[in-house]
Amino acid sequence: MGFPNQRLRRLRQNENIRRLVRETDLSVNDLIMPLFVRPGKGVKQMIPSMPGNYQMSVDKLVEEVKILEGHGIPGIILFGIPDKKDEMGSDAYADEGIIQQAIIAIKKTVKNILVITDVCLCEYTDHGHCGFVRRDDRTGNFEVDNDMTLELLVKEAVSHAKAGADIVAPSDMMDGRVGAIRDALDEGGFHHIPIMAYSAKYASGFYGPFREAAESTPGFGDRSSYQMDPHNVTEALREVSLDIGEGADIVMVKPALAYLDIIRIIKDTFDYPVAAYNVSGEFSVVKAAAEKGWIDEKRVALEILTGIKRAGADMILTYWAKDAAQWLKK
Repeated sequence: MGFPNQRLRRLRQNENIRRLVRETDLSVNDLIMPLFVRPGKGVKQMIPSMPGNYQMSVDKLVEEVKILEGHGIPGIILFGIPDKKDEMGSDAYADEGIIQQAIIAIKKTVKNILVITDVCLCEYTDHGHCGFVRRDDRTGNFEVDNDMTLELLVKEAVSHAKAGADIVAPSDMMDGRVGAIRDALDEGGFHHIPIMAYSAKYASGFYGPFREAAESTPGFGDRSSYQMDPHNVTEALREVSLDIGEGADIVMVKPALAYLDIIRIIKDTFDYPVAAYNVSGEFSVVKAAAEKGWIDEKRVALEILTGIKRAGADMILTYWAKDAAQWLKK
């Protein structure tokens, strides 16, 4: 049958019909809000390149998490800006580290939201790289030492679990880190703590605003020797396969918008819980265009988030989580 028997516009003619035949539904249940915590008291410092997002002291962070809980958002992910940085990133795994303090404070006050913690060293090292760096004094070249870094990441993940984290999320892209963290969590009695692995994390140009927010810009070189080449697809499948084999409970694709094909392929190949990180650059370009009046932020943001969900993501880490939760209620 052809025209006029097949008129696809019949099912588009009003909102109620469109709702009935809608194939993808974006929900508050899909959203995870990234938050940045720093030392101090009463601090809520705007991040210039990410309007509406802040570096917050623990007391202000707890207030914000209460608001997010009230909007029905199921989870947050925490990033820390420490009091001091050193080559070993020691504040990342200190009992009194900024993330550990934040977890404890949130858990005392907020009862119905998941606390996910980013497990990486880039925010805590004085050089800004995601692991322990070895330098060759003769050539000036540097190398991130994979296996030495694993020892530090394990300490960080276990310290987060001890403080009360619900999920740990290693984002460093070191080989073998999921297995090392899983073994350490199990040995420490934390069998119940899931791992959300940044499995396909690409060396992307979309991370710029985040590096301002987390104060984690590399002091030299870049992260191309450990984050993935944006040109590669099958490598992402290998990374995900390895992480699942090592015990990851959720796998992540980061960024999201330029990698919707990767999200879809991973979901179809593994049929595993998939997270997608709608990263800072993806957020900030929309904010900037909306501020100039070029686009409707709400409409575009919800379209982007729906596209990520349609590609196969089960959950979306996004700086629009708070706004989207309110938009979706209306």
